[in-house]
Amino acid sequence: MSDRFVFNKDKIWSRRQLLKLGLIGAGASSAGLLWLSLNQRSKSQILIPPIDSDIPPEENKPMKALRNFDYGTIKQENGRKIREFRITAKNETINLNSAVSFNVWTYNGQVPGPTLRAKVGDRVRIIFLNRGGHSHSMHFHGTHPAASDGVRPVTNGKETIYEFDAEPYGVHLYHCHIEPVTRHIAKGLYGMFIVDPPSPRPPADEMVLIMAGYDTNGDHKNEFYAFNGIPEYYLDHPIRIYQNQLVRLYVLNMIEFDEAATFHIHANFFKVYPTGMTLQPSYESDVITMGTAERHILEFSYKYPGKYMFHPHQDITAEHGCMGNFEVIETSKT
Repeated sequence: MSDRFVFNKDKIWSRRQLLKLGLIGAGASSAGLLWLSLNQRSKSQILIPPIDSDIPPEENKPMKALRNFDYGTIKQENGRKIREFRITAKNETINLNSAVSFNVWTYNGQVPGPTLRAKVGDRVRIIFLNRGGHSHSMHFHGTHPAASDGVRPVTNGKETIYEFDAEPYGVHLYHCHIEPVTRHIAKGLYGMFIVDPPSPRPPADEMVLIMAGYDTNGDHKNEFYAFNGIPEYYLDHPIRIYQNQLVRLYVLNMIEFDEAATFHIHANFFKVYPTGMTLQPSYESDVITMGTAERHILEFSYKYPGKYMFHPHQDITAEHGCMGNFEVIETSKT
């Protein structure tokens, strides 16, 4: 690999420098598309209920975040495949309910940020542009060189590159690491990073649920909680799944100001793959406890149709927005 892609310093790159290096632009390799095609083909047996078309797109972000995975753009450079992602930090306003709006800091205009996905061993490149008005960064959990650790501030209007091999396989995350880190995360700068194992896991209806809180009055306590950004969204708009079909849930706790949170599903049990770093489940339960930034893969299927709640077992967290329903649909009705 050319020295121009070896970052031995935390260097902030201007857009002109990125253009000079040929990093602005898109290209796709047949090898990268083949892995994505095989990954998607393995899921072709899985039935995905349609999203409710009556919900306006701007109000439907949590439902889209549920099953949307960003595989990046595949490029070939010096004989090696690069999986490239483009992330921009900027400011947005979201409605937490009909009466309360909140100014958030976002990756690519959404909270949580996009779910980035790669295969173990992929060379991953993140081109990060900060248009958020404050210094921000992207720190990835996983294994990578110090130069790509994302702890150096990227000032407003600047770009930088994080580049590393995706390892180990599992469920990881990324977030802003600029002090005070708690504030940057609580304002919305976080997302999930999935690294798939060498061979795909069995076909399943794959979904992402990220728990987070909102401190709306600056007292370092959360007044609202949410799955995938909006309080009570999945209570009002249940997640439709099919009866007797395997669900693979990637769940992450990003609640700041609370020491831990639980996750519980009603009328069922799930198999637990801690941090997603095993191919066999470690145990089964109907409730798990996670500290901030802890995450797991949970697998389950529902035997009976109907609506079933999911929520943290801390009542105050659930009652202030972190509550949802699975709506199990009979397969015969598809």
